[in-house]
Amino acid sequence: MTHPPSLPTGGLAVVIGSSGTIGTALLKRLRADARFAEAIGFARGTDPALDLTDEASIEAAAAATKARGPEVRLVLDATGFLHGDGVQPEKTWRHLDPAALARAFALNATGPALLMKHFLPLLPRKGRVVFASLSARAGSIAENDIGGWYGYRASKAALNQLVRTAANELGRKNREAVCVTLHPGHVESELSAPFGSGGNPTLDAGASAERLMVVLDGLSAEQTGGFFDYRGERIPY
Repeated sequence: MTHPPSLPTGGLAVVIGSSGTIGTALLKRLRADARFAEAIGFARGTDPALDLTDEASIEAAAAATKARGPEVRLVLDATGFLHGDGVQPEKTWRHLDPAALARAFALNATGPALLMKHFLPLLPRKGRVVFASLSARAGSIAENDIGGWYGYRASKAALNQLVRTAANELGRKNREAVCVTLHPGHVESELSAPFGSGGNPTLDAGASAERLMVVLDGLSAEQTGGFFDYRGERIPY
């Protein structure tokens, strides 16, 4: 089996959600990667600020990225929403709330879709390029054996479909493109801390970032559109 081609050197890497636990670790990892001329991050506290619920801010961040100069070779979406602002994962259908569902979809599906709308056009049409968005194993419909967490599961499943759809379009523009969703493992963070590991092994953010990069470096263009965990194993939709 032929090893996938490496990303061309001298390009730009972008991390969106760079203020989060995993996003911070990914940006640190990429800034130490000699393949990239520069690695930049965007979040609500950066300049320019990027807010997933504000398309104008996403467009401005994409414009600022383009203005940096180097070709964009890698875009990592490390955003995600599970709880906060009075929203908690639903344990039963009795807890379903339209506003909470809308919030989950805005941050886990619509926002990342708008990231693709504005950042995918920045990727060159020749040579290897990668776009990856952090999903969650909870978004797998096939592996949903216990229920609960309606909004989180459904919005992450929607994200998987959006990325799969974009992968098809991106592949028609660049046959070497890889566009995937990734499960980063159970990383101790503000997102996951209140819920424990559920018996799953835990990773620190640095280890997760390193493993995710190993996975991305090992994916071929034929695997674009897939959903993979931090070990490189394919997760069923």
